[in-house]
Amino acid sequence: MAYRRTERVLQHLAARHDAIVAAARMIAAEQGLAAVQIVPVAQRAGIAAGTVYRYFPAKTDLVRALIEALSTREIAAFREAADAAPGPLSALAAGLVSCAARALRHRRLAWAVSAEPVDATVDEFRLAARRAFAAEIETRIRAAIAGGHLPEQDAGAAAAALVGLLIEGLIGPLAPAADAGKARESVQAITLLALRALGVVDARARGLVVQTAVPDEDAT
Repeated sequence: MAYRRTERVLQHLAARHDAIVAAARMIAAEQGLAAVQIVPVAQRAGIAAGTVYRYFPAKTDLVRALIEALSTREIAAFREAADAAPGPLSALAAGLVSCAARALRHRRLAWAVSAEPVDATVDEFRLAARRAFAAEIETRIRAAIAGGHLPEQDAGAAAAALVGLLIEGLIGPLAPAADAGKARESVQAITLLALRALGVVDARARGLVVQTAVPDEDAT
């Protein structure tokens, strides 16, 4: 009985933690990262501010949890799309398409957690998230090189460049203004650019982009 009670308590604590992070995510998506404060997050989650403080003693702790949660979710989505593809190069294309589509679908949230000007501490969390995402892309690039689908190159540098391409090309201040009617075209264009940059012959790159379906809905 004591074990069952402990298990239920742990499940309750985990659920409360996730609910707080989810509330922070909703606020960031609506108002930006600067709006993620303890009191409004508590109100959105329907709990007391003191309860939030028990889980996250400071705002930076909450922001870090939010960025880490979103990073984990995006890497999982990239991996799921890539794993469903038939080969290493199509896997890379599918992962990039999934990532680009999700970034455009949640553009304000993506901008908030990746590049919105805030304090320097948050940049440390962002850097860790970018490194994790770049490492996932690097793995796919290495697999495509090993299979003879990409020319020999520095996979780490290429992956880092693609992370920058996705952020600046889709949600950065220089990116085209959001247009829901052209989201699919934007996703395909950025993926085509990425494949070309990796050394894929244009006709092959275009074929991969055409064959890779752009997801219409977010499953997570």
